[in-house]
Amino acid sequence: MDFKRFAGDPDFVLSLARGLSVIEAFQDRPEGVTAADVAARTNLSRAAARRLLITLEMLGYASHSGSIYRLTTRTLRLGYSFLSSHSLPTLALPILEELSAELHESTSLSVLEDGEILYLARAAANRVMSVALSIGSRLPAFCTSMGRVLLAALPKEELKTYLEKLELKPLTGKTIRNKKRLLVEIEKVRKQGYALVDEELELGLRSIAVPVVTRSGRVVAAMNTGVHASRVDARQLVTRMLPVLQDAARRLSYTLG
Repeated sequence: MDFKRFAGDPDFVLSLARGLSVIEAFQDRPEGVTAADVAARTNLSRAAARRLLITLEMLGYASHSGSIYRLTTRTLRLGYSFLSSHSLPTLALPILEELSAELHESTSLSVLEDGEILYLARAAANRVMSVALSIGSRLPAFCTSMGRVLLAALPKEELKTYLEKLELKPLTGKTIRNKKRLLVEIEKVRKQGYALVDEELELGLRSIAVPVVTRSGRVVAAMNTGVHASRVDARQLVTRMLPVLQDAARRLSYTLG
């Protein structure tokens, strides 16, 4: 993380920012990290990374075995602080559970953060991806149905900035590799009000997503369902599942007020 843009701001606490960046450095590393790993991921010196890891251990947020550090369950308190202070996941979960029971498929809710979708709530009926998803999981926005719904809701200048910075890394042979084509797809999503992604994130996975909109018209999240491509074709997603998904999104929008 680059902290230079905050240089000179008297309200910016650099030590806190560094500590948070160290916690984020554990992402996607279930086997744990070393001080060298953290240093490489945060642009901190190895000595600084080591001191911050030791501090986290002293506070009970991390443990270590040899040179390997792992986060402890205490870090869940940080996520719970967000969830318990944020009405969206709480209000969404029962609706997602009803939706999952009706469709017999997993359903999710996410928001856009730093070019990725962040899962806020999920009702898992079955596992359709090779990667286990849970609250706090992140996936690229450009090749996910919820991501495209959220990108389509961005102001045009913000979307332009996102695309300029985006590194298109194909995850399957079907992933869109061209930014102009991606923009066309996002504009299509904006017009039709939903996104369907067919095996671009992972082979065998199809998903469809819709926006969750407040009464003022602001898109606050995206809701989706994912299916095995062998069981449900793209046409069925649109004709059978989309109306049910849209109804669930409307119910959540009404609940949010």
